[in-house]
Amino acid sequence: MGKETLSNYCCGNLGESSCEVEKNNFCPVCEKQGTLVKNITVKHMVLNELTEQIGDNDYYLCMNEECDITYYNTKFNVKFNKQQVKVPIWFKKDADPKYACYCSEVTEDQVIEAVVKHGAKTVKEVNAITGAMKNSNCKENNPLGVLVLCQYFGHKKSNFSCCTSS
Repeated sequence: MGKETLSNYCCGNLGESSCEVEKNNFCPVCEKQGTLVKNITVKHMVLNELTEQIGDNDYYLCMNEECDITYYNTKFNVKFNKQQVKVPIWFKKDADPKYACYCSEVTEDQVIEAVVKHGAKTVKEVNAITGAMKNSNCKENNPLGVLVLCQYFGHKKSNFSCCTSS
């Protein structure tokens, strides 16, 4: 099975992300390609009463905004839906709130306000205005296990600069 690694994904010196895309692994419900997420992340995201179902394996996160499935492992026939995770998954339909930074609980609306009202042009400027990334522990707090603020702008295909320099 081939893998693609998201290298230096958007925000500066992230290096290789833990988000690998396995070409032959698809969501068991919508059949769209998922993104590999480390086990530690899934254990922190899934409701406490369901963590024993996770085991020691890594999972995939369904990236289809219309699909109710969040994490899944087709090899072990385990899947979790949006109601079985502790926080709303920012890119899923009807997520409320939509977090741009899970660690600091900064929402999409706060990021938009930083850009529109305060003129932020880089992630560094958004961070300064909103307080995002002050207590960064993305491996445990972010549904993908990596920095989400830049992924938000990459996902939305905006003209916003994800570079941390001005």
